Amino acid sequence: MYEMGEQLERVILAGVQTYESDDTVQSLYELRELAETAGAVTVGTIMQSRETIHPATYLGKGKLEELKELLYDLDATGVICDDELSPAQLNNLEQELECKVMDRTMVILDIFAQRAKTSEGKIQVELAQLKYRAARLVGMRASLSRLGGGIGTRGPGEKKLEMDRRLIHSRIGQLKEQLEQVQKHRELIRSQRDKSRVKVAAIVGYTNAGKSTLLNTMTQAGVLEENQLFATLDPTTRALDLPGKQQILLTDTVGFIRKLPHHLNLIEAFKSTLEEAKYADMILHVVDASNPQMDEHMQVVYDTLRQLGVSDKKMITLFNKQDLCTDKEQLRDFQADHVLQISAKNGQGLEELKELLADVLREGQIYIERLVPYDQAGSIARIRKYGQVVQEEFLAEGISVKAYVPMEVYSQI
Repeated sequence: MYEMGEQLERVILAGVQTYESDDTVQSLYELRELAETAGAVTVGTIMQSRETIHPATYLGKGKLEELKELLYDLDATGVICDDELSPAQLNNLEQELECKVMDRTMVILDIFAQRAKTSEGKIQVELAQLKYRAARLVGMRASLSRLGGGIGTRGPGEKKLEMDRRLIHSRIGQLKEQLEQVQKHRELIRSQRDKSRVKVAAIVGYTNAGKSTLLNTMTQAGVLEENQLFATLDPTTRALDLPGKQQILLTDTVGFIRKLPHHLNLIEAFKSTLEEAKYADMILHVVDASNPQMDEHMQVVYDTLRQLGVSDKKMITLFNKQDLCTDKEQLRDFQADHVLQISAKNGQGLEELKELLADVLREGQIYIERLVPYDQAGSIARIRKYGQVVQEEFLAEGISVKAYVPMEVYSQI
């Protein structure tokens, strides 16, 4: 009896360091995690210091020979390059190495394809993959013959490369239409939130910082938690009750990562997911405080938020995973309005977070003391629904109320 199973890809990671200050070593370490998440096992790593990346083969001639020997010695089945490869580089490397060649973007897209569960997530992944492939359609001589035959097919005909390109662009058009429908639905949900005047906090952060754990611990959302990059891809929104009978919506978003291929519209494809941060009232920036690359990860998040046009938002930075930190120094983020040290896993600091969220919500509200006649009791219902009632007392002449109300509600009462 033969045991059948999927064979793990054995890969060698390749990177190029163009400046001494480049964090290529850390980037390759992260690429190893990405490869493992995608289902490959890393058997070797090779790095070259060059002034620029080789335009034809990514690595220089000598390093390419070294890589060939490594592939043979380690019985590797493929190579993953730490940067995005051009179509020519991809083609040349495959011919030189005679094995499967991938780049960082290809691996990220593969992980996204595994993680997408909702229809929106699947559409976004397929759209990003097709845009990536459309830029890398390189025809092979054997594939360039005319298709079909007989009447109507004579002349130059349609090459296979041209047909592939046409089919891909046709499918991209269909997916964009589907995504537009999904975005309209999301906009409808947002407009309903606006009418209810419930504030929204978007949870953002570097991938694997603990965003899903935070959402689960605070709201019992039941989102997948794994110690892997991009463990969750699809956004989840849950309500959280705060002190003083207030409520806020928490929305999880896809994790950020360095070297995201912006010009391939990967961020554009996931815009409807990432826009949760853009339309939120405040941002909860979750940081893995136990990671030595914490500062670099924070900078990646802020750079990505700027690209999305997220600005003028109240920013709360949460230095997570305090249970794993050996150094208990006071952590700071000068770009944030508030900072807390928490552990989403064991609940440390989460009650303080709820108090802080309640205080932040109260900052945008106006304190009122009012005696409302009984024939105008409808305004009390509005105060209860949209504001925070501190004290309410029924008197002979009317209802005495002390409360915090949002600015827009204050103008109506």
